[in-house]
Amino acid sequence: MPSEFALIERHFTRPTRHTVLGVGDDAAIVRPSPGMELLVSTDMLVAGTHFLADTDPEALGWKVLAVNVSDIAAMGGQPRWALLAAALPASTENWLAAFSKGFFACAAEFGVDVIGGDTTKGPLNFCVTIIGEAPPGQALLRSGAQAGDEVWVSGTPGRAALGLAHLQGRCALPEPALTTCLAALHRPQPRVALGLALRGLASAAIDISDGLLADIGHLLERSAVSATLRLDCLPATILPTGKKDSLALDCLLGGGDDYELAFTAAASRHRQIKRLDEQLELTLTCVGSITEGDVGTLNLVDASGRPVSAASRGYDHFE
Repeated sequence: MPSEFALIERHFTRPTRHTVLGVGDDAAIVRPSPGMELLVSTDMLVAGTHFLADTDPEALGWKVLAVNVSDIAAMGGQPRWALLAAALPASTENWLAAFSKGFFACAAEFGVDVIGGDTTKGPLNFCVTIIGEAPPGQALLRSGAQAGDEVWVSGTPGRAALGLAHLQGRCALPEPALTTCLAALHRPQPRVALGLALRGLASAAIDISDGLLADIGHLLERSAVSATLRLDCLPATILPTGKKDSLALDCLLGGGDDYELAFTAAASRHRQIKRLDEQLELTLTCVGSITEGDVGTLNLVDASGRPVSAASRGYDHFE
């Protein structure tokens, strides 16, 4: 069985592009771009909680890094460096080779240098620390939304949760919906380009990891505002009928794991944001507005303004 250091050397050491010193010493050395502030985030993914134990290792490698890149995207930052800590039940060479292939494919796609980490034997889980950059004062925060702002969402939230529902036997998706939803689940696409484009346009932003309603709720709490979302304005989740049935609606509102961006912007910015649709080849949908009222309150209404209840408002690890 290869040693810990042989595994690191074989599977997790690659040339770096913008790093002074990468893997191999007790610490890495990085040099931030002149005049930039650093953005730092950490996410842990645990087998059985964040991913199925039999998930394809190459897809899992992509996702482990992608969900962290998404945090930098939500801040309007440029991802630069990542560290990976992994607990592995066994050192299976083929599995690790596939995992590292997916991990470094994501790193290459988004310009991330992998500069260190740790490995140990234990129940399968991964923890990534990611570091990005943004100009001083230009990072997107959750705390900038104001009454009168519009609420926007990128892409089509709910697809990843529908893919998971299919794998769990809670629904049977036909093609091409199945392929689309499983791709959203296993290979999420961090919206880095959108985050960068929203600097100076968006007033607040967050990525959708715990569910659309839950994550917008986090944004409202940080901004000390409330909001109203219109059900008829939400993106239509892929279904065989093209309709929003109860499962699809639950996935759309509370599924999470899509890593799209939800953000707010002044109504006067509406046309500028819609122009990003074509520039980024990414659908951006205005789904509601920020209001004054009880802090953190999120009202969901139909086309007539009548309240709509949601069976699921998102994921919480301790509920």
